[in-house]
Amino acid sequence: MLAGLAVLVSMSLLAVAQADEEDTGVDDDFEAEVIDMTPDDAVGFSMRNVAAPVRSIFQGGLGYWYSERAIEIDTTPSGGFVDLFYVRRNFQKRFEQAQAPVTVILPPRVKTGPRDALVVRAFQEGYRQQTVTVPVASRESELVINLEPLPNTLSAVSHRYFGGRSTLVFLTTESPTFRVQEKGSGFNLILSETALTSEAAGAIAGISSPMIEQATSRQVGEDFMVSVSFVDDLEVDLRSRLDRDAARDLFAFSLDVLPSQGRGESVAAAQAALARITSDDVSGCRLAFDTALRESLDRGALSRALTPKGAFTDPYMRAAMRRLGEVSANDGQVEFDGGLVYRPTVPIELEVSLSQAAEARGYLALLRAFVRELEASEYRRETLRSLIAPELDSLRFGEVVDKAFAKERECAASR
Repeated sequence: MLAGLAVLVSMSLLAVAQADEEDTGVDDDFEAEVIDMTPDDAVGFSMRNVAAPVRSIFQGGLGYWYSERAIEIDTTPSGGFVDLFYVRRNFQKRFEQAQAPVTVILPPRVKTGPRDALVVRAFQEGYRQQTVTVPVASRESELVINLEPLPNTLSAVSHRYFGGRSTLVFLTTESPTFRVQEKGSGFNLILSETALTSEAAGAIAGISSPMIEQATSRQVGEDFMVSVSFVDDLEVDLRSRLDRDAARDLFAFSLDVLPSQGRGESVAAAQAALARITSDDVSGCRLAFDTALRESLDRGALSRALTPKGAFTDPYMRAAMRRLGEVSANDGQVEFDGGLVYRPTVPIELEVSLSQAAEARGYLALLRAFVRELEASEYRRETLRSLIAPELDSLRFGEVVDKAFAKERECAASR
């Protein structure tokens, strides 16, 4: 009996020596990162070591038990990040991080326990996190983890500022689940299980106003988070609302940022600024600017920006349209594309004018003058953008406005 056991042990030691000379199965030309997940401590000598030489006869040779083995791991889509855990009896023995595709080296089966497992947690921006457990003693040599897209996507972000108030609008494909965390000089907005697009991230990075000093965004696991910092520790009140953008089949989550004090003063300043606008601001070469700007902007986006929809800017836009009628050189009438004419000073015609504001000649020129009279010079262009083209990024809007100013200068030079 003892002699037979000695023979088996001798065969085990011989098999280990032979396995050291065998190929591990990892292709040297494989471009994937190679990570060795072999624990620092091996399991103790057990009956598995004794029986392995015999069992290997029925399992393809000694290499099944005594050679290191490799598992090639990838994600769909490829390029996901993976957390790798080597677990033995519910205790973590090793942890590594990598980006797929990756080749994981595991210890020989004879040096593992029956409960040893490789736990792979895969994640990628815009996708749900997936966790897969692979027994180390299994025959798995390839593992592809299919990542499912997050149920919601942040398609676009717009920012509006005027008269001491701001609104951030987040357009999502599904109704968002959110939470707001107020901090000393700003707030964090978290949208659960929402993917962040590069376009939305760029729009957030461009947010700036007399109230908002900086806005940043990042994907935190399966959630999207935007951090907003106020200027000079400004004290504000936050109000949220959720609307349905039926035309684009999107949900519009709006977060209004209101100063805690001085709201009445802001309204009075806006009224005074509007009263200073004259017919010179909406006639002559100012109309060349107006026409060039309207023709350069997407008409659908312009209509969405100017049409009243419950935003804090609605009263200002309504007052601006009425003022356009008051300063019009055409006996209070405002011309629209297509030859239509309305009198915004008449209540019923004011409502019609607002519904077609994107086609009103001189309206963009008046809004430009409104911003000029109310805002500091360094914020005028961004404020005008937030009023008439909040969906357009600052760089592109700057190009459009510069072309409109060029048309105005050409008009003045020709006179």
